[in-house]
Amino acid sequence: MPTNTSRTVRLLAALAVGAGAVAGCGSEKADGTGAEARPTESARLEARARQVADAWDGSEAAEQWHRGYYPMSEVVQLPENGLRNEADERAYETGNFELRADLSAAPPKDGQAKWETGGSLTMQIMEAQQAYKALDRDSSPGPRLTVTGAELGEMTLVTSRGPATVPAWLFTLDGYDTPLKRAAVTPSKLPEPPIKPARDIPTDVLAPLGGLVEVAADGRSVTVVATHGSCDEGPAVNALETDGSVVLSASVAGASDGDCASEMRGRTVTVKLDRPVGDRILLDASTGRPVPYGQWPRTYQSWS
Repeated sequence: MPTNTSRTVRLLAALAVGAGAVAGCGSEKADGTGAEARPTESARLEARARQVADAWDGSEAAEQWHRGYYPMSEVVQLPENGLRNEADERAYETGNFELRADLSAAPPKDGQAKWETGGSLTMQIMEAQQAYKALDRDSSPGPRLTVTGAELGEMTLVTSRGPATVPAWLFTLDGYDTPLKRAAVTPSKLPEPPIKPARDIPTDVLAPLGGLVEVAADGRSVTVVATHGSCDEGPAVNALETDGSVVLSASVAGASDGDCASEMRGRTVTVKLDRPVGDRILLDASTGRPVPYGQWPRTYQSWS
């Protein structure tokens, strides 16, 4: 399967992100191409993926997952039409905010997440000050976004159970006509995985995924970040599909011995599936846990 590589950018100490495409074909089969693993490694990957699927499918952990609220998109939504200039973009990315408003008013104790497909979940609403502190992560000199007010409203985001409308704090920003929205509810506690991480398999054979980027609108493909080094042929991601889960196995192919820069890279890989993800759980074969949403190298803060 050919790969499509987009622009590469460096993050922190020489972290690179590219783009690729991989096919995971065959229900109940672990399949995938790209940088291909050796046959003996493929057998280990498939065996581990089946162990993870067997442990999760029909388990109490899976039931808890299906009952919970787990965001699969950003919990912050920028004002309509985005930020107005590079200075404001830099302030947002670094978490540099300034508060010129009273956020002491107590909100209602509880609010509801309501799913488009039906169902709801009652959760505690965080105070506006707590939501603001999640945005204001820095106090360094430089550009700032100024918050001049806040009111409780709603926002719609993608979750593990599909789109949901949740309570949100709507922060008024100086210079903007529409608010910045921040979800006012905390994700559910992650269920205890019914299987332990694969500590007996080397990370060049089976590596943890760097995070979930997105699920396609039709559900027939998922885009994840897979990590690799500077002296290899890149990552491959295989998919094992069952009725209850999609287990993704990330590996590295073509690693060479010799002098290499100490460098970890992340590449976005799109994995095609036989059928839509639907309500199946996306699992990481390495960790034995659901694949967390996030932009590598930082995954969503609530997942632990």
